[in-house]
Amino acid sequence: MEILWVLMALVMLGFVLLPVLRRRRGLLEQVPPGHPDAADPAHYGFVREEELDIRLPGPDEDLLDVLDVVQRTQDHRAAQQLLAGTEAEGELRWQRVQAFAGAASLELRQRPGGVGEAPGGQWLRVWRAEAPKDPGGAAVHAEFLVQQAWRTSTPGTDEFRIIMEEARAACGDAALLAPGDPVPYIIELSVARGLGYSREEFEQLWLKILDRAPAHMGAHLAALHYWCEKWHGSRELAYSFAEAAAARAPRGSLLAAMPLFAVFEHLPEVNLVSGFHRSEVVTKAVHGALHAVHSARADDPMLAHVRHLLVFFLVRGERWAEAMNQLIHIDGHVGALPWTLSPDPAAEFAVYRAMAVAGFEANGGSPASLPH
Repeated sequence: MEILWVLMALVMLGFVLLPVLRRRRGLLEQVPPGHPDAADPAHYGFVREEELDIRLPGPDEDLLDVLDVVQRTQDHRAAQQLLAGTEAEGELRWQRVQAFAGAASLELRQRPGGVGEAPGGQWLRVWRAEAPKDPGGAAVHAEFLVQQAWRTSTPGTDEFRIIMEEARAACGDAALLAPGDPVPYIIELSVARGLGYSREEFEQLWLKILDRAPAHMGAHLAALHYWCEKWHGSRELAYSFAEAAAARAPRGSLLAAMPLFAVFEHLPEVNLVSGFHRSEVVTKAVHGALHAVHSARADDPMLAHVRHLLVFFLVRGERWAEAMNQLIHIDGHVGALPWTLSPDPAAEFAVYRAMAVAGFEANGGSPASLPH
């Protein structure tokens, strides 16, 4: 009798999970035209899943061209020139430093080196050796060490601490080479989280960033992690930090979207119920982010980051048309939260995109009715 009950339970579970698995894996059966499962993202000109770029949240052709040259030739000079011509206080320099460091870290992981073989990322080591006073190379090296610590070791272990201490020293070296540049201090925010700076130490670091770039969105996102419940703060402290940033945001600043990132960092374990995503706290944060996107400059480097997170919340809140309005701006690039938390960012993004298209069409939407 117990076996019978188990078999019945499995059958019922199959009825519940099968539609979900079909959508997530793209194994949809033939369905009538107009049915939500018949929706095709290609009808909207969206990029195919296998062609989605997981490196960046949005287009930066100059960066991609330089990355291609550096990785193909293993010559750092194009990267050095690009950073030298990138505004120190802006968001773009921080993103480019992260991208170069990430490229070197990924190369090293793919080619650790051995007998008769140079390790990957050799161009970064040559950059530091040939131009030790170059602030761009120093910043990339510091960020490289931070990424290596998080990717190759476990927080709390001696190995992690040793790499992070080295990164901390590298941040100090980079800061000395560029006194007005906030990037070395932004990199140190990750060190502060990993090494568990006291709140007093963290506040002193944060003031150095505010002195140099008070409205820097990337810096605020990095600092938010420290205040989160899973690290050295709490839900209340993280919300307070995000709301304070939004309240003092200058006109046109994306800092007004900070509360949405705080909500994302504290999602409940079970958050698939649409009711949560229509709750007052989520609705208020989404509206703030939508207002920030509407008010921001079209060329703001952080705009794509906010749009990606909006897609996540708008789809879960079944706000299909609004999700589609964000997708038409960001499709093609998926190197941003929340997709980068997945082992397969492109696949995760594609699932949400397909859900948005299906929901949009099920409610009367079509390619012709979508603004471009």
